[in-house]
Amino acid sequence: MNAITASRRLLLCAAISGFVTVALGAFGAHALRNTLTSDMLTVWQTGIQYQGLHTLAMLAIGLLSIQLPDARWIKRAGWLMLLGILLFSGSLYLMAVTGITMLGAITPFGGLSLLAGWTALGYALYRLPRTNGP
Repeated sequence: MNAITASRRLLLCAAISGFVTVALGAFGAHALRNTLTSDMLTVWQTGIQYQGLHTLAMLAIGLLSIQLPDARWIKRAGWLMLLGILLFSGSLYLMAVTGITMLGAITPFGGLSLLAGWTALGYALYRLPRTNGP
């Protein structure tokens, strides 16, 4: 798989995640507002916030990976963030709608994946060649 194809896949995942973020946010605000307890609605909203933030990060990483196709750690950062969204936000959504609080045991693994994604991005940026020009 070439670098553009890998970047395109990450960007497509970011676009899908952005759509899902808006759809689930609206669903929570309208359909779940009277169904969930205030605590579970807060859990739902936390999932939305983290998914939205990391979707934007994935979008930026995908665009950056097109400009820097040889920076493997940039792509890894994007995939780690996608995994983090699935585990972190996904577990919160499931916990909110099912009431099964044991699903919260999955959430920290998503958080660790998000942290690993940010670490991978930082590492990739640190490794970029330094230039002396403007």
